[in-house]
Amino acid sequence: MQTSAVFERLGVRAGDAELTVVQFSTAFCGPCRATTARLRQLQATRPGLATVHVDAESHLAEVRELDVRVTPTLFFLDRSGTVVRRMSGAPALADLAALVDARTGGVS
Repeated sequence: MQTSAVFERLGVRAGDAELTVVQFSTAFCGPCRATTARLRQLQATRPGLATVHVDAESHLAEVRELDVRVTPTLFFLDRSGTVVRRMSGAPALADLAALVDARTGGVS
């Protein structure tokens, strides 16, 4: 599997930010909504962060290729499009902030 090709098919442009978080979620997933809110909160103060939300139910081929088994599943891509971290479940805001800050230089 060519991971970068999968993300390109989803319209992800990792080169536009220091760190791009791709979140696979579903419409009725409570933890997905919480994670989306946390990512938006971080994005408001971290200009090097970009987020992309993917409806897992509408992109089943990509879900299979990336072996997404639960939602939310997050992929963290560096500027070159390399997956530098993957996480499943709803991370705490502090955990997300620490990971994002380590890759982007922190709050502006």
